[in-house]
Amino acid sequence: MIMAIKNININSEDLKDRLVAINRVTKVTKGGRTFTFSAIVVVGNENGVIGWGLGKAGEVTAAIAKGVEAAKKNLVKVPVLKGTVPHEAAAKFGGANVLIMPASTGTGVVAGGAMRAVLESVGVKDCLAKSKGSSNPHNLVKATIAALASMRDARQVAECRGISMEKVFRG
Repeated sequence: MIMAIKNININSEDLKDRLVAINRVTKVTKGGRTFTFSAIVVVGNENGVIGWGLGKAGEVTAAIAKGVEAAKKNLVKVPVLKGTVPHEAAAKFGGANVLIMPASTGTGVVAGGAMRAVLESVGVKDCLAKSKGSSNPHNLVKATIAALASMRDARQVAECRGISMEKVFRG
């Protein structure tokens, strides 16, 4: 489950938004066809904070703006160590399965569309990612953020266990 962390003190100016997908929705009525747009947007400060939002409106720009506002209310803190993820993680949301693995410096972000947008927005420079199952961008974004939110760095593990950092690496 994705849990939004409240009270993250982030300036709105620090967050950069990235459009993941736009979908045109047609509603057929007696009077003809009505077109609306839905946009899924990811915002991040490229330093470990990420959020996603869905905006729906009659125009593309309005849908994107609504998506950005929704994303700013749904922020999650993610550990990023030396430009990569701390360990391997997998997550599933709907039909989308994702696997994220750390990579050495200089590898770059090896990921497809929706996953790449999330990983670059959170500030990951080097990682390997694979999406299995559904390629639906909505579910891929949610699964990727769930995988990132489940990650813990060594400091969090030591704090949780009540031991020193040296013992985490020895044991």
